[in-house]
Amino acid sequence: MKRLMLSRSTRPIGAVLIFGLSVAIPVAGIAQTSITRIAPTSIADVAPAPVTEIVPAPVTETAAVPVTGIVQTPVIAVTPLDWQAKLRFHANAAYGPWSVAGIAAYAGFLQEINSPAAWGQGGGAYEKRFASTLGWAGIHGVLAFGLDSTLHEDPRYFRSHSTGFWRRSAHALRGTLLTRTDSGGETVSVWRIGSAYGAAYLSNLWYPASLDTPREGFMDGSVTLGFGLASNLGSEFWPDIKSKLFHKK
Repeated sequence: MKRLMLSRSTRPIGAVLIFGLSVAIPVAGIAQTSITRIAPTSIADVAPAPVTEIVPAPVTETAAVPVTGIVQTPVIAVTPLDWQAKLRFHANAAYGPWSVAGIAAYAGFLQEINSPAAWGQGGGAYEKRFASTLGWAGIHGVLAFGLDSTLHEDPRYFRSHSTGFWRRSAHALRGTLLTRTDSGGETVSVWRIGSAYGAAYLSNLWYPASLDTPREGFMDGSVTLGFGLASNLGSEFWPDIKSKLFHKK
């Protein structure tokens, strides 16, 4: 889903993003085997005993006992995306049918509020706003693809296995700031954060000078991350909502 820019006429809003990183500490159990000492017997007047071959007893595997009170998240094998699949993912996010429709609607919204005011009104002004948002989407997609391909990050969102609104919402927030890696791990979402702020600053270059400022770039990038969170929340809850709306018995 395309991340839309904040209207340039909107006043700055301070945002504080707080997230916790959970550190899993594995506990290793050490099995100790006791050594039995055999007391020596006198050699004198003792007939040598035949050497008996000792057949080792089969080793029985002990099944691991689950630890009570610890909620374990099921590990699901996910096939990583190659660079071609990531390219298609970002191309569709930038210029897929729904994305282009959103760009057209957003350009109409900017036209309605006359932002930026220097571009005025009329058909030519709408075309300029539409082209500007198209350009932003392209820059965002190129940066996102370059970062996640180079850093081996997975741009997809994976729904939570937990239950409850707050736990799942926290998972969506975590999925905005963190991302899966191609090897199945988790890391800071450089592809999302870098593309959000990078596209904001670069797209401001063709805006009026009053809007091409570091402050505006930071605001627009932060709002893009906010839309990323909204997209994740939609991916998390929409399947359940759709199921209840359209599959009632």
